[in-house]
Amino acid sequence: MKTLLRTWLPALLLCGITSFSAADQAGKQKAAVHLDVYKTPTCGCCTKWMDHLAEYGFSSTGHHPDEIGALKRKLGVPARYGSCHTGVSQEGYVFEGHVPARYITQFLASPPADALGLTVPAMPVGSPGMEYKDQFMPYEVLLLKKDGSVEVYAAVESYQQQFD
Repeated sequence: MKTLLRTWLPALLLCGITSFSAADQAGKQKAAVHLDVYKTPTCGCCTKWMDHLAEYGFSSTGHHPDEIGALKRKLGVPARYGSCHTGVSQEGYVFEGHVPARYITQFLASPPADALGLTVPAMPVGSPGMEYKDQFMPYEVLLLKKDGSVEVYAAVESYQQQFD
């Protein structure tokens, strides 16, 4: 339990707090994509992630299910790869957590065989919607497969890499 608190508490505290200066984001990809986003009604970082999507031409609609965990299980998202929100494309692909719009666009342009979607487990500081001051935690975007397995889709080593 202490390990969980050490891992999640800083991210949860940051959830509604952002002051990260958006660095040069030239070259934003525009996409005519709509995502239904399932989240809790009070989560500020989920709303900020939806704002990030909008900056890249996505539209999104927020939904607030009573049992978000049950919805994630129904969609096939393994708990160990979960985060605070789940986006679902019109084609049924799942985008779990703070996945940068550039990777969603890339994925949807050529979905891998047997793919369920992409996930950024937990809530890495500096990912879209989790910006805090000038802090950034490198993280991986994982490809979720329908059989429950995962593989690294992208390794995000810098803040700017999320937008290039």
